[in-house]
Amino acid sequence: MAIGYLIVQARAAHDALPISGVRIWIMDQQEQNVHYAATDESGETERIALETLDRSLSLDPNFSGTPFISYDVFAFAEGFNSVHITGIPILDGETAIQPIEFEPMQAMQRTPTVTEIQIGAPAASMSGRRDQQGQDADPRVLRQVVIPNPITVHLGGPDASASNVQVSFPDYVKNVASSEIYPTWPDASLRANIYAIITFALNRVYTEWYRSRGYNFDITNNTAYDQYFIYGRNIYESISRIVDEIFNEFVQRPGQNAPYFTSFCNGTTVTCAGMSQWGTVTLANQGLTPLQILRSYYPKDVIIAETNIITGILSSYPGTALKQGSTGLDVQTIQTYLERVRRNYPAIPAITDQAGVFGESTRAAVVKFQNIFNLSPDGIVGKATWNKLSYLYASVTRLGELDSEGTSLGIGTVPPSSVLRRGSSGQDVITLQYLLNVAAEFNSTIPAPAQDGQFGSGTQQSVMAFQRAAGLEPDGIVGALTWQALYNTYLGANNVFPPGADAGGSYFEYVVRAGDTLWRLAQMYNTTVDAIKKLNGLSGNNLSIGQILKIPSAGASPVPYIEYTVRAGDTLWQISQRYNTTVNAIKSLNGLSSDLLRIGQVLRIPID
Repeated sequence: MAIGYLIVQARAAHDALPISGVRIWIMDQQEQNVHYAATDESGETERIALETLDRSLSLDPNFSGTPFISYDVFAFAEGFNSVHITGIPILDGETAIQPIEFEPMQAMQRTPTVTEIQIGAPAASMSGRRDQQGQDADPRVLRQVVIPNPITVHLGGPDASASNVQVSFPDYVKNVASSEIYPTWPDASLRANIYAIITFALNRVYTEWYRSRGYNFDITNNTAYDQYFIYGRNIYESISRIVDEIFNEFVQRPGQNAPYFTSFCNGTTVTCAGMSQWGTVTLANQGLTPLQILRSYYPKDVIIAETNIITGILSSYPGTALKQGSTGLDVQTIQTYLERVRRNYPAIPAITDQAGVFGESTRAAVVKFQNIFNLSPDGIVGKATWNKLSYLYASVTRLGELDSEGTSLGIGTVPPSSVLRRGSSGQDVITLQYLLNVAAEFNSTIPAPAQDGQFGSGTQQSVMAFQRAAGLEPDGIVGALTWQALYNTYLGANNVFPPGADAGGSYFEYVVRAGDTLWRLAQMYNTTVDAIKKLNGLSGNNLSIGQILKIPSAGASPVPYIEYTVRAGDTLWQISQRYNTTVNAIKSLNGLSSDLLRIGQVLRIPID
């Protein structure tokens, strides 16, 4: 049996906050727990070896089966909503890196929700229609080619009612490449495909293909129109290294400013006028270079061009790699960035070199940074390391500035009573925009509006995106429900109070649900039946659905759990083994007196 590898990374706020101690369960397709891991201080697990199928199967265009074994991941972090990822493809000899972007639980939220992410096979193995339309000629919509960082992706067809997400451009390309092709392909094949993916996206941005038609996104993830993108999926280390090296390089024709429209399809089950993805494997095996492969499908005169204009990057790459022995302002800049990032990632060692002098301690800090963020750990600050460091520095400083700004604005814990809509202005709009910016740091579906005190179209779009994420009617009007949801998100993100606690910290309020008993609630929240009855003035043990109970919180914290729906064949023992707990713990949390289960029954499973 062949072996592949998996690393799970747990972070929040665009990598600004690593989350340590996250509990990770890895399960096979029979839902048997095959490995348990926890994240370190950088929010990362060790490299986990997993069984898979032989590498040769993913190199054979005629193989009709699935050339890998898939695994599921369940991740639980205290104070954050949980994540369940299904269908992570593990390939022979390849390392899959599974990033998990955690969202904080809201204030008053007692149990985590579970975000479901489904991955599966790449587009190269699919037979769906690909009818990509674009412009090969130079339309001169933008003056120059710019890397959009972040890029806005619509999770559906152009006219589908779906969310938009904002991701950094390198992460977008890594995601698409991991979703389109197999990481086992030859290096020249991978590079040719990645060049096509980069160029396709930059052509959409440069020509404003969607924005000029009134859409509020740059590209879709629908393969019939654009290229495959699965929000929240894993990426592959081999693909990641190539993207970090070439993400600002693209295909272009001499004399034209526009990125060439690099349409493509798999070339086996689907054919098209553009590049054949499987065909690149054959050409790479024949010894062709990436550019020669591209010229086999696109005009013979195409070249590889480069742009160093990257939005969202604080300081542009100086053009020359920095290494031990380098001196000057650029060295001081990366030293400043590393020292600030180190506050959030304490595994990065302190720099003791003189400012502007690239000595041994600077090199050690660079190597650790590269290790944490899956860059080649060579201790040299080249283009990939410079841009990742600059982007991360912007993320951690923005998070710190937002925290400070919330205090200076006097956000407090009580929402304003005003009703805001497009055309509103003033201090409450500034408060609204600040709260939306905080929400946007933890949820990529919410665009961050400008904090100008004017409720314009940008703020309206942000409000509607937040309302959708919060399960509210997306009408773009900020009334009492939207204000409260914003404050709950803000208080949860900033950990102002423990989840569910009131300002005094003596109790929190709980809404009784079907199946609740006083004994079960006492067990779940580490208190006693008598304490709950005394606090609520109860003389009996009867509860009614929807009843609001005060639960003592002083010195107590709830037992964390997930909810599981019983299926055919389930037993308490099987469930306890799957989630690394015990039968007695499940019975205690659910108030069960026997081992009998019924299909459809919802169980609370303790997470230790």
